[in-house]
Amino acid sequence: MTDRSLFNLATVRGSRLLSLSLCVAMLSACAVGPDYQRPQTAEIAQYKEAEGWRQANPSDSLARGAWWELYGDQQLNVLIEKLNSSNQTVAQSEAQYRQAQALVRSARGAFYPSVDLSLGKTRSSQGTGSSSSSLSSSSSGIRDTYNAQLGVSWEADVWGKLRRGLEADEASAQASFADLAAMRLSQQSELVQNYLQLRVIDQQKRLLEATVAAYERSLRMTENQYRAGVSGRDAVAQAQTQLKSTQADLVDLIWQRAQFENAIAVLTGEAPANFSIAESQTIPNLPQVPLSLPSQLLERRPDIASAERSVIAANANIGVAKAAYYPDLTLSLSGGYSSSTSNNLISLPNRFWSVGPQLSLPLFDGGIRSAEVDRTEAAYDQTVAKYRQTVLDGFREVENYLVQLKVYADEAAVRQEALDAARDSLRLTENQYKAGLIAYIDVVVVQATALSNERSVLNILQNRLIASVQLIAALGGGWDGQLDVSDKR
Repeated sequence: MTDRSLFNLATVRGSRLLSLSLCVAMLSACAVGPDYQRPQTAEIAQYKEAEGWRQANPSDSLARGAWWELYGDQQLNVLIEKLNSSNQTVAQSEAQYRQAQALVRSARGAFYPSVDLSLGKTRSSQGTGSSSSSLSSSSSGIRDTYNAQLGVSWEADVWGKLRRGLEADEASAQASFADLAAMRLSQQSELVQNYLQLRVIDQQKRLLEATVAAYERSLRMTENQYRAGVSGRDAVAQAQTQLKSTQADLVDLIWQRAQFENAIAVLTGEAPANFSIAESQTIPNLPQVPLSLPSQLLERRPDIASAERSVIAANANIGVAKAAYYPDLTLSLSGGYSSSTSNNLISLPNRFWSVGPQLSLPLFDGGIRSAEVDRTEAAYDQTVAKYRQTVLDGFREVENYLVQLKVYADEAAVRQEALDAARDSLRLTENQYKAGLIAYIDVVVVQATALSNERSVLNILQNRLIASVQLIAALGGGWDGQLDVSDKR
């Protein structure tokens, strides 16, 4: 048979194999393993503390927006932007997401044929048949072979193993993206809470400084009265004790503020030694929670989205494991040139080729495939339970923060009334002491009560600010439910 006839025969066979592969591709429209269905979770008609809620359906494609701008503090906005670009914990999650994206591209590449090119030289020797002749002429059987070969191989996805693998990798990448969003939201929430507490400490510091100044005036007045014989030495001692205790409280605020400042530095990717936040005269605004919160806000929580996408990946992995029971079909085609010399290697007489399909089916594996199916099914059950628990945790957190904000608001009103009464009582008591009607110990008691109420009002404001941040984070980041059409893959 001539070279042209051989070439024509190879072309015909190659066409038949191509037709066979197309038929296989059409027949492989379905894949083994279960198709994904969202697991059932606990259902609620509405939250106890808010109306208009329903069961969560993960939807983290909803935009979160710049929720920190609700607090109306420009320096806080700058710090958040710095966190978004320089936080190292977020950078780790972003790198993990890029790894997951690379796995998806790798899984997609498995659908295409692989093409290999090899060039090489082989030196071989074969004995002549007798040991004596081999010893006398050891180099007579040495032979050089030059090869240039191009090979094409393609695995037909008959049973959907590759498609299930891609489905699992895509779901894992989406879960990784949700993990990235969850980590970014967590770091943003932590920074905002630290910043708000730092600003409340600034206000407490101003309060204590003003109180120390008032106590110093009281001490001087008491000392003057003592020298004039109007009051006793015990009044001076009481005034000094009250002044020093308040000064100690003021000193204690310094390290508390430093801790929050250092935490913010790390969150923004800075060394604490190179970072500082100047004191402010104001406390950021307390955002007002809308009376009617959209029900889809909880659905965009990134941890819920990540948990559900992990379920999708686990479900697809069951299909991958079950596909191992079926044979693998590989179509391969190779050809090239081989010669004992490098001269005229690329010529028709030196040409060779091969083409053909290959079926591979393990007949006995000691239960490995069955065990893998059982493992993937158990892993699926685990991810379903985790998903359901994540949804329940989301319900619990929002309930807690809603009732917390409600109780804190009621408490703030009562404490403000107590503060107003304490201020009025202090004014009357100081006037009575100046008129010599009461002892200084009575003034000390009222002053301590007034200061305690001043600090309590600031503490409840701090608690309300922190609870508002926690509610925003529990809702997935704010309560602005505009759609985000950006690509997440």
